[in-house]
Amino acid sequence: MRPYILAETNWKALKEQEVSLAVLPWGATEAHNYHLPYATDVIEADAIAAASAKIAWERGTKVMVLPTIPFGVNTGQADIKLDINLNPSTQLAILDDIVAVLNRQGIKKLLVINSHGGNDFKPMLRELGLRYPEMFLVSCFWIQAADRKKFFSVPGDHADEMETSLLLHLRPDLVLPLEEAGEGKERKSRIRGIREGWAWAERQWSMVTEDTGVGNPKEATPEKGKAFLEAAAANIADLMDELATVDINDRYADSNA
Repeated sequence: MRPYILAETNWKALKEQEVSLAVLPWGATEAHNYHLPYATDVIEADAIAAASAKIAWERGTKVMVLPTIPFGVNTGQADIKLDINLNPSTQLAILDDIVAVLNRQGIKKLLVINSHGGNDFKPMLRELGLRYPEMFLVSCFWIQAADRKKFFSVPGDHADEMETSLLLHLRPDLVLPLEEAGEGKERKSRIRGIREGWAWAERQWSMVTEDTGVGNPKEATPEKGKAFLEAAAANIADLMDELATVDINDRYADSNA
């Protein structure tokens, strides 16, 4: 039993246990090229939350990882078979219910660890912050917690070298041989502002990529995945420590402090 993982602990252990920070991993269920499982984002969310919480717990931080939410926003993938979509309004309703429980029970800090590019929790946390002013609500997109350029040579953002390396490390039994993977070629928008990143429109996935991947996975290795996960976990563990100890009413300092 890992005492910082809610799904594994029990009432006997938890009844008197202090919880300074709740952590909610949030993934998605969607196709990841030909070679990775639909649960890729969920597996990654489970792993990074647990690895980070382990470091923080062993340093004395009273963190509790809630079960991972397995569905995310997949509105741009409606025609991809069994890509399961939660609308943002549904996500907000789920978050609202969870935050209400934490607020009622005096657990005033929540970290949402996002593992899916289609999820955007910022506007939701803004709204919930007004609704629950005593709560400190934070999100992080975990793959940004470490510099991927230091670990991977081929750019991409879906079933690419990075994600394939992670799954080769975490669940190699679920990864097909890389010769069966597509190349993850991405078609770019014809609209200059969208191509350059200063305008935005949702990607229609089946128009962008034939194999559902974006980024060639062929140079992936389990060693790269392990190293990247460990680097990200170290930084997120530091974040957990700081969130757990910060005074919610005194969480800013002068820039030269």
